[in-house]
Amino acid sequence: MGELPHLVKDLALILIVAGIVTIVFKKLKQPLVLGYVVAGFLVSPHMPYLMSVVDRSDISTWADIGVMFLLFSLGLDFSFKKILKMGASPIISTCSIVFCMMMLGMVTGHLFGWSRMDCIFLGGMLAMSSTTIIYKAFDDLGLRQQRFAGLVMSVLILEDILAIVMMVMLSAIANGSNPDGGQMIGSLMKIGFFLILWFVVGIFLIPLMLRSMRKLINNETLLIVALGLCCAMAVLSTQVGFSSAFGAFVMGSILAETIEAERIIKIVEPVKNLFGAIFFVSVGMLVDPVILADYAWPIFFLVLTIIIGQAIFGSLSFLIGGQSLKSAMQCGFSMAQIGEFSFIIASLGLSLGVIGKFIYPVVVAVSVITTFLTPYMIRMATPAYNILERRLPKKWIVALNNITLTRQTTQPEAKWKSLIKQMARITVIYSILAGAAVALMLTFFLPFIRHILAHWWANAVCGLLTLLFISPFLRAIIMKKNHSEEFKALWNSNPYNRVPLVLTIIVRVAIASAFVFYICNYLTRFTNALMISIALAAVALMIVSRSLKKRSIEMERMFIQNLRSREIVAEVMGHRRPLYEGRLLDRDVHISDFTIPEDSLWAGKTLRQLEFRNKYGVHISSILRGSRRINIPNGDTFIFPGDKIQAIGSDEQLTALSEAMNREMYDRDIEIEKREMKLHQVVINRNGKFAGKTLRESGIRDTYNCMVVGIEEGKENLSQIDPSRKLNPGDAIWIVGEQDDIMNFCKDNDKSLAGCENN
Repeated sequence: MGELPHLVKDLALILIVAGIVTIVFKKLKQPLVLGYVVAGFLVSPHMPYLMSVVDRSDISTWADIGVMFLLFSLGLDFSFKKILKMGASPIISTCSIVFCMMMLGMVTGHLFGWSRMDCIFLGGMLAMSSTTIIYKAFDDLGLRQQRFAGLVMSVLILEDILAIVMMVMLSAIANGSNPDGGQMIGSLMKIGFFLILWFVVGIFLIPLMLRSMRKLINNETLLIVALGLCCAMAVLSTQVGFSSAFGAFVMGSILAETIEAERIIKIVEPVKNLFGAIFFVSVGMLVDPVILADYAWPIFFLVLTIIIGQAIFGSLSFLIGGQSLKSAMQCGFSMAQIGEFSFIIASLGLSLGVIGKFIYPVVVAVSVITTFLTPYMIRMATPAYNILERRLPKKWIVALNNITLTRQTTQPEAKWKSLIKQMARITVIYSILAGAAVALMLTFFLPFIRHILAHWWANAVCGLLTLLFISPFLRAIIMKKNHSEEFKALWNSNPYNRVPLVLTIIVRVAIASAFVFYICNYLTRFTNALMISIALAAVALMIVSRSLKKRSIEMERMFIQNLRSREIVAEVMGHRRPLYEGRLLDRDVHISDFTIPEDSLWAGKTLRQLEFRNKYGVHISSILRGSRRINIPNGDTFIFPGDKIQAIGSDEQLTALSEAMNREMYDRDIEIEKREMKLHQVVINRNGKFAGKTLRESGIRDTYNCMVVGIEEGKENLSQIDPSRKLNPGDAIWIVGEQDDIMNFCKDNDKSLAGCENN
């Protein structure tokens, strides 16, 4: 046989070293991401004492695939509905943190004398906190149930989304010779256009496809279909000028809204872990000790920049987002590190050839240091707040607690805000769909039909078909929300509201007419007056058409059903959190889920016996058991391993419950090897203590913890033995039990053990 390719040898080396290092890091309770980075350094050419990777180009290709699958998995955990439900507070906090830290990173880079592009990418790297590392730190410190931890995770989700947008923007900046504000805005509009288009079209088509093939899809085929869709969207994304990672994220976010989302997450995770490990190993391979020594002072100052910057700007950002000073400081101090997205941004800069090679190892070193400091920063938040509370005047503390950019609005203002927001969202979405349909028809269908028909006939057919396709979208732009509760309330409450309400209709009619005008202008040589008249007439027909109204409603219902399919299944299966949860947060009371461990001492006991309310002050609102949901369980309800209980209480009470649950466990069986069950033949001895006794009287099960499976009666097969039958000398019985228990039985049967044979 021929020699193995270098790729196989390199992968073997990478995976073996990564496996060993991650086991060590797991033992040290450190994030596995750092273990992969260390493993990459060990197999790199910079470590001469060990074997190193031969073909780094192949590993780089696999690493690119790893980035794609990492962002695909991130998209699977992402939900547009969750972002919309978060409100303005996390969005304000996230944008403020990212902007401040990016500016701080750029200024720091300029102080070191680095190039303009190095500073821009450095700012992007320093603005991205690590979701993986923070989640691990909260888990290790037992803080996941704290309210501020939930706030931090919400901001981290939004940061990941901004990181995707930032990658696209950085690519545009890197490819432009001298990008100005107009190009930046144009790039953002392009991102928004394709993001909304892909999401809306995907929510229409992909759930229908998966629903039609549900009976034919097992885990294997679902994995192939999911990864195929991921790669297809990655290819499409590169074709329109974006990165493959952006396309993978978009497809993940689309699949996250489908009914098969949970299954896809589970089956894709091993693939993500494999390629993700290769990516982080490739990160470590770029770490050069020589560069680290040369850039020791910049690394030191960058670490200080992240720690101090997040402590100050992070806390202020959460403050203006509406959080209290203590909660804001806990959140800000928790985010003082960089991680996986910083590596991805650095990889992007290197692949584009716009940043220095020294940036990568510097960022990795900064990430490692800040990761180790993360638990200490989280613990420092409360003492730092206590110092501020003692040193600052009380009125300053009150003023800081009241800093917020979100304010309560009056009822009419709230209705206006809600109505305008809904109208704007509908107008933007349907305008993008209509624009995409027009672009496709005029770009692809029109040249095709011109080969079949005469020029003007082809234009007429293309124009009519285009208007037919976009008419449901245009009607939705004009008519949606004109009969909503907000519209009616504002119309009837104050006559002065009617003029601006009519103006909203006129604006939307003008937008719809503009689409018709553009199509006519592109395909005909009519005068402007005639084209405007045609546009208004077409819009009027769309408004009065009943069939068009029906089709528009059906399309919207299908979209909403596809969008809510995952939630509907969650409600049916009992996995969705109760709607009243949000009403408890302002009273320092919230709901948390706890899964009963397999070895819990609570298993098999009733709620009355466990006394959760008396011991910990919490209330058990629901128990989720498989596909069942037990709401408001009574005191006689049993708790079983694997049950998910929903408890209501304060942060302190829920933390006490969590600690007690993890503490009250059966000790691990250190002699598990002795628990092997064995089958033995035993001949009843005349002088033993069992001769003449019935099976029940012998105590084989109760006293010796063994079980009689049968008796030999001269037949080929064993016969069942009646519990009332007496054991006679010479009877050959077969028993099952642990070795020690069987030996004890044999000793009492025959002191010489002659009647006990191992089989």
